[in-house]
Amino acid sequence: MADKLELKKADASELGMNEQTPREIVEELDKYIVGQDDAKRSVAIALRNRWRSRKLADDIRDDVIPKNILMIGSTGVGKTEIARRLARLVKAPFVKVEATKFTEVGYVGRDVESIIRDLMQISVRMVRKQRTEEVKDKATENANERLLDILVPEPKPAQNPLSKLFNNVDKNAAPVEEPVETNNAGRDFVRKRLAAGKMEDQVIEMEVADHAKPMVGMFSGSSLENMGENLQDMIGSLVPKRTRKRKVTVAAARKILEQEEAEKLIDMEEVAETAVQLAERSGIVFFDEIDKVAVKGSSSGPDISREGVQRDILPIVEGSTVMTKYGPVKTDYILFIAAGAFHTAKPSDLIPELQGRFPIRVELKSLRKEDFEKILTEPQNALIKQYKELLKTEGLTLEFEPSAIERIAEMAYDVNEQSEDIGARRLHTLLEKLLEEISFSAPDMVKDGKTEVKIDAAYVDEKLKEIAKNRDLSQFIL
Repeated sequence: MADKLELKKADASELGMNEQTPREIVEELDKYIVGQDDAKRSVAIALRNRWRSRKLADDIRDDVIPKNILMIGSTGVGKTEIARRLARLVKAPFVKVEATKFTEVGYVGRDVESIIRDLMQISVRMVRKQRTEEVKDKATENANERLLDILVPEPKPAQNPLSKLFNNVDKNAAPVEEPVETNNAGRDFVRKRLAAGKMEDQVIEMEVADHAKPMVGMFSGSSLENMGENLQDMIGSLVPKRTRKRKVTVAAARKILEQEEAEKLIDMEEVAETAVQLAERSGIVFFDEIDKVAVKGSSSGPDISREGVQRDILPIVEGSTVMTKYGPVKTDYILFIAAGAFHTAKPSDLIPELQGRFPIRVELKSLRKEDFEKILTEPQNALIKQYKELLKTEGLTLEFEPSAIERIAEMAYDVNEQSEDIGARRLHTLLEKLLEEISFSAPDMVKDGKTEVKIDAAYVDEKLKEIAKNRDLSQFIL
């Protein structure tokens, strides 16, 4: 049993660990994010330092805390994407929150500690998914046995029919035994058919758990949110689980039964303990729009509430213990990444205590025309690749000439210069407008025998030139 527990802990540590070097981490981020080399280097070093800290001796490991990062740059340049890809790379719990969510003029926002509770929910989900994969084979085996019980039920012992009419029949008399050879042969026959996949579409009736809808939704978004969750869990443990009959196919029934059997095989207490360790040592919290709660100079009114948000965030960032329904969670070793455009405010407008908790500052550069060209084509999730695949489902092949890509990038850069700079998000609006007619007419074009469309610079100019030239119009459309 001890060996099994050690194995589980080792697996859990791998869930939040990354063996890649900083250079390899940057190369992985390059697949999805164009440019911003300084920011990539900073997060890669922060990630590697986590790996290094785990190799330290116990007497010094607890003194090494992660160096939090402040990203400065306009919207759409890759701040959020860098943090999100980093969390996926390390398989760590990641939560993105907006600093402005925790206060608004006129009412009190969410409790700041809900950030850590959200992080814990994600951590539990990750560990639970891993444990489900570990017991998948056994759960499938048990689910198939339960399927056989439904398809070939056990024979009931035969009773004397007079026993229903007369109460004086000897109750100690042994029931009449029926031969079970026929039933066993039937189970073997059905088992072989199930293994061969010949019964997947057969409809059966089975009892499934009736999951009631949450009754405490009124608590969400308030400081009583955690109390509402605990109350719901307590009520759920007191009230017996209800079941209902449902008609499903054998394939759907197997999935339901596999999930139920996996829940029986998983030790949820161990999952909770492991999830707490994962959140504490590998969790990443991304504070977006941190500049919106910065206070410029000494002022009154709404700015006081902004400073209050910073002071509420401060204990979480500098290290505290937050009570969750899975147990206490220490925030000392969670990596915090804050980001903001800082157009009207400066990082120095944050309260000094909070500034000191983000020692690494990285400035992300505005995107140039060359960057837009790369964003359109190079990343694995490049926009042009997405549109090509979408239209391919209609049977339409979409081809972009190099001149068209260059023209789109040039327009995106020009519109960002003339109006608000929204970075790479400008490409979404331009491409949607550019391909609006094709997306609408694609099914009809395929029916008429047209299966290929080429887009060149002339087509781009025809669809977007007037909008790009007319600054007033582009503010409304783009």
